[in-house]
Amino acid sequence: MAESELPSVHAGEKRSCPEEVEDASSNKQRIKNELTSVHAGEKRSCPDEEVEEVSSKKPRIENDQKNEAPPHQEEAEGLEVDESEQDEENDGETFADMMKHGLTEVDVGILKYVSDHEGFSGILKERYSDFVVHEINKLGKIVHLDDLSIPADAAEDVPETAELPQDTDVLTEEQKKQLEELQLFRNKEGSVSIQVVEDTKEKRTLVHKAIKTQFPGLETKTEEKDGSKFIVAYHAAGKKALGAPRKHFWPKNRDTFCHFVLYKENKDTMDAINVLSKFLRLRPNMFSYMGTKDKRAITVQEIAVHKITAERLQHLNKCLINLKVGNFCYKNHPLKLGGLQGNHFTVVIRNISGTDAQVNQAMTSLRQTGFINYYGMQRFGTTAVPTQHVGRAILKNNWSEVVDLILKPRPGAEKEFLVRCREEWAKTQDPEAALKKLPNKRCVEGQLLRGLSMYGKKNIVTAFGLIPRNNRLMYVHSYQSVVWNTMVSRRIDAFGLKAVEGDLILKGTTAHVLSAEEAENHSIHDIVMPLPGYDVIYPSHHVGKGYRELLSADGLDIDKMRHRVKDYSLAGAYRRIVIRPTDVSWEVINYDDPRISLVHSDFEILENKPAPVFNKDGKYRALRMEFSLPPSTYATMAIREVLKLDTSIKKQTQLNTSWFN
Repeated sequence: MAESELPSVHAGEKRSCPEEVEDASSNKQRIKNELTSVHAGEKRSCPDEEVEEVSSKKPRIENDQKNEAPPHQEEAEGLEVDESEQDEENDGETFADMMKHGLTEVDVGILKYVSDHEGFSGILKERYSDFVVHEINKLGKIVHLDDLSIPADAAEDVPETAELPQDTDVLTEEQKKQLEELQLFRNKEGSVSIQVVEDTKEKRTLVHKAIKTQFPGLETKTEEKDGSKFIVAYHAAGKKALGAPRKHFWPKNRDTFCHFVLYKENKDTMDAINVLSKFLRLRPNMFSYMGTKDKRAITVQEIAVHKITAERLQHLNKCLINLKVGNFCYKNHPLKLGGLQGNHFTVVIRNISGTDAQVNQAMTSLRQTGFINYYGMQRFGTTAVPTQHVGRAILKNNWSEVVDLILKPRPGAEKEFLVRCREEWAKTQDPEAALKKLPNKRCVEGQLLRGLSMYGKKNIVTAFGLIPRNNRLMYVHSYQSVVWNTMVSRRIDAFGLKAVEGDLILKGTTAHVLSAEEAENHSIHDIVMPLPGYDVIYPSHHVGKGYRELLSADGLDIDKMRHRVKDYSLAGAYRRIVIRPTDVSWEVINYDDPRISLVHSDFEILENKPAPVFNKDGKYRALRMEFSLPPSTYATMAIREVLKLDTSIKKQTQLNTSWFN
């Protein structure tokens, strides 16, 4: 993940709190990049997760496809840092100092392992190409980008006006250079004017077509200046273009959704969709998908868009950076969140310290037994104010505490403008004054301050409602998650890896309490534990009773999980406590050059680039593993089980700091 080598860093998690971490130095960036990971798949709200619908009458079963709500953000990503970025110093404070207030796994209930092998160290995501995620669609097929062509049956539907110009020399080299500059966002609000010397409609049409064909993302119009006609090209993502979207021909006999495969490198799904929407002059909500993938990875997933031709999408491949689209087809339906069966991972852990015997023992255990299905660290934040604390205050109807937790100054990693905003709020309690300190008002703090300035501090519930729903629900779901993690750790500690009387299993969508006799016929992989809510039951053994004690200690009544604000009424859900990955395979690789990719990507295969060649006598060793997981499970928790190391950023920073010293 980082561009330098660190000998003992492995899986840290992408945070799921809205407060972002500011890197303090290039060394800090290296450490940070090493530490972050997140598994693939799902929706970024502000943290990186899509939340379940809490008002459902039936309790949600997280790993049951029939009841799958939008899956939680999984783990394909890092902390949104490009490899080329050079971050500024932050008053000389080291990243280790900044992260000393962060969370560790113990803080969020992640305590147990299911295997007894000896752990070992390694670097997870030293390069973004070390973490490759392919969606598994609802038919159980692993999604690949392997075809960039236009569907053959679509060619006859393209109207004559869309034919490509035959004369590609209508543009001079200087004009092409100017248009390329415009196309590459270097002057997004600018334009390029091309005078039409031979002023005929046919000639103007040829210039229009040449520009749009050779420079996807540009739009054109004809203007008259001083008695001469000019073709004016402007960027499709510019304000002028977005203000006047063009209509495009659509054949009546063609299905209305173009489905395609999106391949992306080091870019998150929403960023990728925003790029596509700007080039195509669409609203981002015209695109649909089954789950989002994070930034620091190579990911492949299905996307659908309404009434955009495969030809227009294919043209974008000429100018997209770190994105490719292909495998086009037309269907009469969009995609829905939660519609995928899971994700297939190819993960490289570099510079491993384990022997071949240790690696084989660890991976055999992962294949045969699996791992505890904990919610990963990215769900709880990295700052001194964990997201579950905000969620607990919401559930307790303590709205002044909600505001205080989100806006008060806090130790740890913070961007400078957030520090200034919090200081202003602490000093004046003036939302408008604090809001002026934020260059970007769309962050959670900005949205809350805007709400407070509009509705006043006596109407916090309404003010808080200006934060997007997914971001608000992230807080209460974070609280549910830490309760679940804690109770599962207690369950494993009390009864180990066997089903016992009082455990819960699912019969269809209904939870059933096992008798002693029934427990003999079930394995740990059948057992579920509830997330607390008003529409779930709890295990009948003493661990089940611990839910009431835990919530009571937090000032909550487990019998009163309906909130006066409907959004925060928690129905609850059931989640399997141990997950066994499928399609597990692994190999230990020796290599000499830490800069080379150790995975042959879909795009490299399409480009006929050779697969990586490994040197059996290479001075570095890496573990390359592959496995598939269902939605709403965290790949870093599987990797944690293999390495037997704390995946928190705080812990990994401490490990690396001690190594540097």
